[in-house]
Amino acid sequence: MKPKMIAKMTCDIAMTVAILLLMPYEMVGSEAHEWIGLAMILLFLCHHILNFAWIKNVFRGKYTPFRAVQTIVVLALLVCVAGLAVSGVMLSRHVFTFLPIETGKRIARTVHMLGAYWGFVLIGVHLGFHWNMIMNMGKKMIKGESAFRSKVIKGIGVLIALYGAYAFVKRQIGEYMFLITQFVFFDFEEPLILFIMDYIAIMGLFVFLGHYLALTLKKQS
Repeated sequence: MKPKMIAKMTCDIAMTVAILLLMPYEMVGSEAHEWIGLAMILLFLCHHILNFAWIKNVFRGKYTPFRAVQTIVVLALLVCVAGLAVSGVMLSRHVFTFLPIETGKRIARTVHMLGAYWGFVLIGVHLGFHWNMIMNMGKKMIKGESAFRSKVIKGIGVLIALYGAYAFVKRQIGEYMFLITQFVFFDFEEPLILFIMDYIAIMGLFVFLGHYLALTLKKQS
């Protein structure tokens, strides 16, 4: 595997771990949340530097349905991350306290909440659009294909997606995304690992949906 591909994989894995640790912010503590958030922004910048060839070609070539939707997802994700970065600095109580920001905190909280939950969902969809590439890399590392193993992996994917749909409702993600509920509830007696496992399943749901959306769009193309 080429060094650049290893760097891309390392950056993407680190970003995924960071986003999963950012979601239970009250459970990990506000200071840890801010430092992980700063690391997430730096990883996001690193991700775009490593994928600069894709950015450079945004205005070139023909736009198929797949490419159009993929670009919309990326742009929406960029808006979410930009909103999170700016609102995170405004709301900072630890890392950026040296900045004289006194106003706009109420709007910043709303922007931060919207960016967090929409961004989480969009990251799952974005991963789903690249799932074939990820699976092909996995096949190369394992060396060899197996029809039985493929069926088992697909079956596990379906189970994760089904549980993810349940966890999506249980964790009220839709309510946070549309500001139906504007205050996030955390059960501090719940083990952190169970919270994160639910969010892994929710991400898995949107990876699943993104993957099959990508396959449908590619057929249309």
